[in-house]
Amino acid sequence: MAKENHMDQELKKEFQADLAEFHLMTRKFYQKEISVKEYKGFSGGFGSYAQRGGGSSMLRLRFTGGEITKDKLQFIADSVEKYKIDKLHLTTCQTVQVHNLSDVTVSSLIEEAFEHDIITRGGGGDFPRNVMVSPLSGVEKEEYFDVLPYAREAADFLLTFIKQVKMPRKLKVCFSNSPKNVTHATFRDLGFVARRDHTFDVYSAGGLGNNPKMGVLVDEGIDPSKVLYYIKAMILTFVQYGNYENRGKARTRYMQDTLGPEGYRTAFLENLSKVMAEDSLDLNVQEVPIIKEGCGFLEENFRITAQKQDGLYSVLYHPFGGNIPPELIAPINKAVQKMDQVVLRISPDESLYFINCNKDEALELLELTKDSASNLFETSVACIGSGICQVGLRDSQKLYNTIMDKIRPLDFADGVLPKIHISGCPSSCGTHQIGTLGFRGATKVIDKKPLPAFQLYIGGEETQGNAQFGEDAGTILEADIPDFLIEIGHAVQEKHNSYSDWIQENPDALKVIIQTFTK
Repeated sequence: MAKENHMDQELKKEFQADLAEFHLMTRKFYQKEISVKEYKGFSGGFGSYAQRGGGSSMLRLRFTGGEITKDKLQFIADSVEKYKIDKLHLTTCQTVQVHNLSDVTVSSLIEEAFEHDIITRGGGGDFPRNVMVSPLSGVEKEEYFDVLPYAREAADFLLTFIKQVKMPRKLKVCFSNSPKNVTHATFRDLGFVARRDHTFDVYSAGGLGNNPKMGVLVDEGIDPSKVLYYIKAMILTFVQYGNYENRGKARTRYMQDTLGPEGYRTAFLENLSKVMAEDSLDLNVQEVPIIKEGCGFLEENFRITAQKQDGLYSVLYHPFGGNIPPELIAPINKAVQKMDQVVLRISPDESLYFINCNKDEALELLELTKDSASNLFETSVACIGSGICQVGLRDSQKLYNTIMDKIRPLDFADGVLPKIHISGCPSSCGTHQIGTLGFRGATKVIDKKPLPAFQLYIGGEETQGNAQFGEDAGTILEADIPDFLIEIGHAVQEKHNSYSDWIQENPDALKVIIQTFTK
């Protein structure tokens, strides 16, 4: 069952008091009294940034584990109606970004979010970010155990450090419930990876973006009640060895470069020993079982998954490009409010799951969200892109839409084209480095003329035990990418199998196609 966040009320009051300064700085920015750079350095800590051009703002709503309870869903629905919100984007860090906000609206919305325990503090800037969790934790048949209760405790604990510690840069903490590793817990700043014996392996100092690194396995088989000790040890190690002088190298993964992986592990464990000797941070987490009666049987398909609870189902909704049509929020909210124990979970691939549905509820939500990705390729991931993002080099959303418009009419069978990942810049917000095919915004010079392009990455993989970053395979003009994918689709379709089978059986075929488009 869903549990509301009950963070320390005194800390919540402190965060709310900080909003007065946010309102002041926002007014100064829109009155052009401070620069874009000055405002970004301040507002990011509140989960808000000015959009490209400086004429509007976005606000990032944090949801631990991507879980949106009925109260929080009602808040989103009310806000969409009240403020005429026209853009909602699901992120790969399981948050909701609200876009195209005026200075007055963003200031009002951030206040009202706090009233519903949606804490935007640390949604950006040099702070602990949203704690990520496998989206089907607690209901997935193949999971080792439900990790969400531990993530909730971790999220509350991490918020306390916003007032205590100045870190070099942001810190991402993730929990994985199975080897699917959808949260990338083996290569994040700190990852807790569930094991079959109801313990965690702990990985640290990994990350995507520039200089990507797989995480260092710092400990194995830890008791889940000890999670908070590891979080504090991580923060102490980052403060001790993180780079405060160079922001480009102020991420935890660079500590592997300065200390070496084994040196980093030693430093981490030294801090862990110190924390365990000085603090009392043991958790006593009680997993609350889902007790709900089903009302019939459904065949599983691309969008319907049977839960481990008999008679209950999860419904997948992947809005194209990760953008939920705002006009759909009200009917979704109306439907969910009357459904017993149904909650929403954001997935790290910009999908949304409705969990704990009986047969009738699943069918109702399936119909309500029928304008959804219906095959693997359509669930491709794209960051918000340079049309909105200040630092984006290329418009990921524009490329995603162009690709889909050209490829859908060809009616390739499901699996002929893989899920692709598109990032507008090296930051990897579209997680291009773990995509089977990944694209990252770039420039290609032809006849001394710079042209919009994307760097291609191939062979990325996220599953535990097989995880690897994609290989840089060259630069393709943005205008040529749809044709590149179409040529792959035709090559795969001729063999009457999936992309994964095709690439295994024809390892050189992809390289031949790539050479055609990157020469």
